[in-house]
Amino acid sequence: ELEQNLRTSPDSSLLADILQKTILHPLCVKYPPSTKYRRCFLTELIKKHESTAAEPLDELYDALADILNEEESTHCYKNYLLPTGESITLSESVAIISGGTTGLVTWDAALHLAEWATENSAVFSNRTVLELGSGIGFTGVAICKTCNPKTYIFSDYHPCVLKQLTENIGLNGFVLEPETTRHTQTESQGQEAEATNYQKPKLIVAELDWSSVTEKQLLDLQPDVIVAADVVYDPEIILTLIGMLQKLSTCRAGRKPPEVYIAFTIRNPDTYHLFQAELDKAGIGWQIIPAHSNSIFLYDLQPNVTILQLFI
Repeated sequence: ELEQNLRTSPDSSLLADILQKTILHPLCVKYPPSTKYRRCFLTELIKKHESTAAEPLDELYDALADILNEEESTHCYKNYLLPTGESITLSESVAIISGGTTGLVTWDAALHLAEWATENSAVFSNRTVLELGSGIGFTGVAICKTCNPKTYIFSDYHPCVLKQLTENIGLNGFVLEPETTRHTQTESQGQEAEATNYQKPKLIVAELDWSSVTEKQLLDLQPDVIVAADVVYDPEIILTLIGMLQKLSTCRAGRKPPEVYIAFTIRNPDTYHLFQAELDKAGIGWQIIPAHSNSIFLYDLQPNVTILQLFI
């Protein structure tokens, strides 16, 4: 519909409006997406505009000229809009693998899990949530902005990921508990004016190695809910994850077992079936969560994402 309107528009006003709501939007100006992405977007927009009879728009060519003069960076920003009108801003690596880890980008399962969480906010409201393999923080920030958890524990292991995660939490106006930043000190920045809106959840960043974490460390966390996105992609990781979930099941100190939700993209059916088989072998029950109805975030291609609820 937008393309049709662009073709039939007698002047450049629609194009100017598109430009103001994308490349020149205040959020994109302050936290710009990758140079390559903006260049490709403007090039495509210019092609569409030149196929119409509308007058040329100088601002469009000026914006492209500015981007062509920029140097490529190893990092960029991605901005996501929530149904509430609020935004999530993340600093990400432009490369899928960077610094020896895949944890410096946002994966589709994280978007999928966040969408499901917004539809099921009662699961998280006023509860302590532990996220395994938080990466750079998308799912956790989304849950903290939409689901009102009492405490949210972000966790990961790779030092570069923990550093980027801490920065992204600050970018979104949140303040970490002071003692949780001792390994990942960064200067909190960005969206400072919004910070007072997000003081309610207690936010913690934990360095968590699944292979060596002790039962006491897990007992100290005392989560009511555990979530993870895209952590089931390798047989060795599957075994380590299940081993840690077994530790969680034995160190509850009489507490009710936490609810566990794992979202993952099925890239290799054999890996998916291995995960289910290893869960069965470990005596961990599971069920597939029905697909949610609301699609909030844009995907290049609709991924084959499944969410399992585990019973430990």
